[in-house]
Amino acid sequence: MSLFLRFLRWFSVHLYTTVAWSYDGIAWLVSMGQWGAWQQVGLDRLPQGQILEIGHGPGHVLEKLAEHGAAAVGLDPSRQMGHMAARRLRRRGQKVHLIRARAQAIPLPAGRLDGVLSTFPSEYIMDAQTCAEVWRVLRPGGDLVIVPGATITGRSLADRLGAKFNQAAFQSAGPDPRWTRSLEAAGFAVTLEHLQLPRAIVERTVARKPASSLSIAR
Repeated sequence: MSLFLRFLRWFSVHLYTTVAWSYDGIAWLVSMGQWGAWQQVGLDRLPQGQILEIGHGPGHVLEKLAEHGAAAVGLDPSRQMGHMAARRLRRRGQKVHLIRARAQAIPLPAGRLDGVLSTFPSEYIMDAQTCAEVWRVLRPGGDLVIVPGATITGRSLADRLGAKFNQAAFQSAGPDPRWTRSLEAAGFAVTLEHLQLPRAIVERTVARKPASSLSIAR
């Protein structure tokens, strides 16, 4: 592994903790300003009702959910991200319940949620325990919506450079089959989608808990 890739691995870990202050700038850079539009791809597919965002980061998605009147809850293990999201929501007068916890142990009752959203998650999304926990907290017929990656397709010089950096940093070459298999093993019906935006192709995965399922932990 090259020194550059080692640095990227290190930075991707610390991006959510010690250097969380740089998250928005990095997100803008790797997307060439498209990060918000990529997140919107996940928001567009969510059902109405009670929504959990896993890995809420600095709170942009929660802000949009609150603006549209959704009953939203945010979950993130990072203390720094929790503080950033709380400040953002407080400045806008939005009341959203934030939980500091891991996706493998969601402290919510079984069958509580209509939808779960995760945009650009790291490898925790592949964990079988994460899939089992999301299954547990979703109501029958509920959806887990994941935006795992995007490929910049714009032809400007900035977009071409951004595409190379994005691919090197995040290897955005489609959903990892390991976590697709984990979702299916948990009982979800999984649909993989690729949406063409003006300057990017955004991946979206929808995992539905069948309506006939019992809303208890498997």
